[in-house]
Amino acid sequence: MRYVRPLMQVGPARPVGAIRCGWCWFTHAEILSRDAEPYVVAASELSEEERARFAGPWEAPRIMGILNTTPDSFSDGGAHDTLQAAVAHGQSLMAAGADILDIGGESTRPGAAEVPADDEIARTAPVIAALRRAGVRTPISIDTRKAKVAAAALDAGADIVNDVSGFTFDADLAPLCAARGVPVCVMHAQGDPQTMQNSPTYDNILLDIYDHLAQRIVALVAQGIPRAHITADPGIGFGKTLDHNLTLLNRISLFHGLGVPILIGASRKRFIGTLGNAPEAKDRGPGSVGVALAAIAQGVQIVRAHDVADHVQAIALWRASVAHPSA
Repeated sequence: MRYVRPLMQVGPARPVGAIRCGWCWFTHAEILSRDAEPYVVAASELSEEERARFAGPWEAPRIMGILNTTPDSFSDGGAHDTLQAAVAHGQSLMAAGADILDIGGESTRPGAAEVPADDEIARTAPVIAALRRAGVRTPISIDTRKAKVAAAALDAGADIVNDVSGFTFDADLAPLCAARGVPVCVMHAQGDPQTMQNSPTYDNILLDIYDHLAQRIVALVAQGIPRAHITADPGIGFGKTLDHNLTLLNRISLFHGLGVPILIGASRKRFIGTLGNAPEAKDRGPGSVGVALAAIAQGVQIVRAHDVADHVQAIALWRASVAHPSA
């Protein structure tokens, strides 16, 4: 099997025959496989099926603002674990320009223990309901692995289900999403939060994760979730070393070949602190923006972020100087 990674470019001078993918385009692609060295081909040499994977209607990146209602999240645990604080933060994220609010009640930091579903519901559903009562119309995502939590969140007004386990933790979650007709985000993680950073290994980090996500997408479609309702997340930091994360980021455009939007969630993660000399998670905003812009330059459609205002400003300037209005 061969894997096609488009060599994305941006800018107003798009050559004849370039394949457009959102705000990016490419004239060449890197071909990867498990048994040969990578090589580059012209886009004209791709098959029609390969070329068709990369067309998409996206005109601009979207920002998913993070609202943790947990007492123990790695970056902001306890900052928004009351109803009033969580609602206020959700409103501030929306005001800062978030396109989606992602609300979670279970920390998935390395080493975190599983939270009982009822506790997770108590942390999230009232916040979602209160945001809706306050007039928030921004799409809301529930960040959970559990069908019971997702059902309560959807009943309270959530629109999207974002599962860090890739819909492998709870067999009832995918059928629930199919029955409700809601979009989903399927993420790759090696192991669970308690064990995922215990010496993660891969045969080929890029192709192993690509194959896993491709298989999960097929499984979700088979359970009644339309492909058009699926977003894929390679899972930066979830069962990955620093080198794994950098390999994924360096070739993140590979995942466009899945034929669904890509989400990246690198905000404030440990590797940013390591490379950016920022031991405290709260000081990793600039590094998070840098990673986001690099991913957007490869066509990544959704960026999950803590520092929404900083990301919105940076992306606006990036688009104005590089990719807007004629990319």
